[in-house]
Amino acid sequence: MRISETANKNHEELFPNHKSTLKVTDPELIEVFDNFAFDEVITDANLDTTTRLMVILASMIASQALSEYKVMLGGALNVGVTPIEVKEIVYQAVPYIGISKVFDFIHATNEILQSRGIELPLEGQSTTTPETRFEKGLEVQKTIVGAEQVENIYKNSPENQKHIQKYLSANCFGDYLTRKGMDLKTRELLTFSMLLSLGGCEPQLKGHIRANVNVGNDKQTLLNVVTNLLPYVGYPRTLNAISCLNEVIPE
Repeated sequence: MRISETANKNHEELFPNHKSTLKVTDPELIEVFDNFAFDEVITDANLDTTTRLMVILASMIASQALSEYKVMLGGALNVGVTPIEVKEIVYQAVPYIGISKVFDFIHATNEILQSRGIELPLEGQSTTTPETRFEKGLEVQKTIVGAEQVENIYKNSPENQKHIQKYLSANCFGDYLTRKGMDLKTRELLTFSMLLSLGGCEPQLKGHIRANVNVGNDKQTLLNVVTNLLPYVGYPRTLNAISCLNEVIPE
């Protein structure tokens, strides 16, 4: 089997002493995939290891890839992604993907953390109360999306739909995006990863490309995220994401 030294090194970093059964049953596939995902892609798309693992985990939740998520979660913990960061990734998936799709990932995450001797629940990361969630959420929303944009959304929303906009401010941003555990730049990369992995969310994906720029993530960083996710989401969603990226931030 001709798996490169770089691919072996990067794979071993995540999964020390792992014996892959697929190397026995599907050696040609593993040769192609490992050389691509653990050498070529990592070499071409420069993200630090923990950020790379966090966006991959977010993508796998959106893609409903539970079995691979569990494997990759082990690797993420091995290279320094913290239990709190892991929980924040899962929690942040709820407003973007829905609890019905996140439910199994919550339980899988808990099982893996507990198997490593990590006591649950972890330290709470919430910063809002029922009384402050709307106000604080609106503040974060304006930081991420842009104050003028948010004000126009409220102004132009039909009266019978304004409650959805209030939910976005209080629930999506107030309950989740105000949490501690990771900064807004990282949270926006997670949102970008989830939306491109879901597919069919191109209008929201474009909005969060702008939001990433607003919080300090440049086009190259977003392109690095897309490149790192390619082996896990495939070419159609990758090319759609690049199309959105080029439309919002032209070359």
